Amino acid sequence: MAPTFTPGTPPATLKAGTSWADAWRRCLTVAPEAFREDRVLNLWNGAWQADGRVLPATTPVDGTPVAGPPRLDGDTAHQAVRACLDQHRAWRHVPLAERRARIAATLDALAEHRELLALLLVWEIGKPWRLAQADVDRAIDGVRWYVDGIDGMLADRTPLPGPVSNIASWNYPMSVLVHAMLVQAVAGNAVIAKAPTDGGVSCLTLACALAAREGVPLTLVSGSGRELSQALVRAPEIGCVSFVGGRDTGAAVATAVADLGKRHVLEQEGLNTWGIWDYSDWDALSAVIPKLFDYGKQRCTAYPRFVVQRDAFDAFLSAYLPAVRGLRVGHPLAVASAEDPYPELDFGPLINAAKAKELTDQVTEAIGRGAVPLHRGRVDPDRFLPGQDTSAYVHPVTLLGPPASSPLHHAEPFGPVDTVVLVDTEAELLAAMNASNGALVATLSTDDEQTFARLAPQIRAFKVGHGTARSRGDRDELFGGFGASWRGAFVGGELLVRAVTQGPEGERLPGNFPAYQLMP
Repeated sequence: MAPTFTPGTPPATLKAGTSWADAWRRCLTVAPEAFREDRVLNLWNGAWQADGRVLPATTPVDGTPVAGPPRLDGDTAHQAVRACLDQHRAWRHVPLAERRARIAATLDALAEHRELLALLLVWEIGKPWRLAQADVDRAIDGVRWYVDGIDGMLADRTPLPGPVSNIASWNYPMSVLVHAMLVQAVAGNAVIAKAPTDGGVSCLTLACALAAREGVPLTLVSGSGRELSQALVRAPEIGCVSFVGGRDTGAAVATAVADLGKRHVLEQEGLNTWGIWDYSDWDALSAVIPKLFDYGKQRCTAYPRFVVQRDAFDAFLSAYLPAVRGLRVGHPLAVASAEDPYPELDFGPLINAAKAKELTDQVTEAIGRGAVPLHRGRVDPDRFLPGQDTSAYVHPVTLLGPPASSPLHHAEPFGPVDTVVLVDTEAELLAAMNASNGALVATLSTDDEQTFARLAPQIRAFKVGHGTARSRGDRDELFGGFGASWRGAFVGGELLVRAVTQGPEGERLPGNFPAYQLMP
């Protein structure tokens, strides 16, 4: 139903040409082989297949219907894996120069359709326009870096004996999943990926269609992780499993690959923390706070926990609260006039209404058990369409002292909820910053270089920033994790290529393995 508008007020509307119907029509035009009027297709055995039961899906932006994933059954997934092995055996013998040329042509096609890919990300996973474009650009630019330097990275290395299987979360379909798939392919492997259940299937379908046209051996299937795991994780044809997601699912994958002795890269969540100790540059902290809320903290490298020296708590609040109060949350495509520029937002919805309710319930429960609410954001109706469904939106919340019984005390919320823990000693600081048995990133803000040099090595995070946020990084920056936040080979830079190729006999890859941990 079309929204109604109050007479005499500027009508809120979608930016011209950005409706889901507009995006879908463009997909049908750009890649008719991969899209039908009523569904997307699966890609396997080198062809687009109209198989799988299509599940209904809605956009988190306003709750209206979008294309759902066509879920395969386990038997069909096994057929897809066997066909992918046949592709792998042929592709691994394609000369490197030709592989590079095909991947480069794919990148040119992705760049040509950059705006459509970004628009699909807005509708499917709720990314604001700026961040959706950045996700596409990082994929393209990152893979170009590998294409330009792949010769040296592959010296004395060969493709794996079987294809690489990718199971990734929904939050970065392009800059994490498509990026990894294309690097794996240029390294000589055929690639199979499961489209995330919660969103991104149309964006991934378009990206894979553009790659398949260039002869890149990609397979894209949808389905229940439980039903497809036998094929995508345990099948003997698979040469490596690459997983990005939560610890519960990751633990099951880790058990399977350990039992099978299979090459693996498992990136899992951790409670990334920002420590404040003997610190005075509050203007710098205030400036970075809004950036930490990009995409509603739905990132594996988000910082949801601040560990603050008690004596500095008042100064911390003076820097933190004005910054968090200025965050802009709303519909990513809602404008006053159809020709207006895209709205400038820090984030839009969470991935779905169920996640929004779960997080809101956790906040309510934490407060009921003693957490102190320091900030609760309010809805700005000017950033939404009149009457739209807003059930997937959660406005920023900050809690002091989450109780030990709350999930917010020990786990990553994956949403715009910050928790603050006060400490009095360095030992307490380190204990609070290491609350989750390993993390991907952490930051310590302290004025004294020697204090940072002494404390940083005791923080159980793969990357520790000195007053600055850390991230996955691009190009030659390495990435991994400690404890339960990472299992298997580290990636980033040359290590990503080494993780999906074979080197000298007896090679020990840098990574976090059951039998050893080896830093680069």
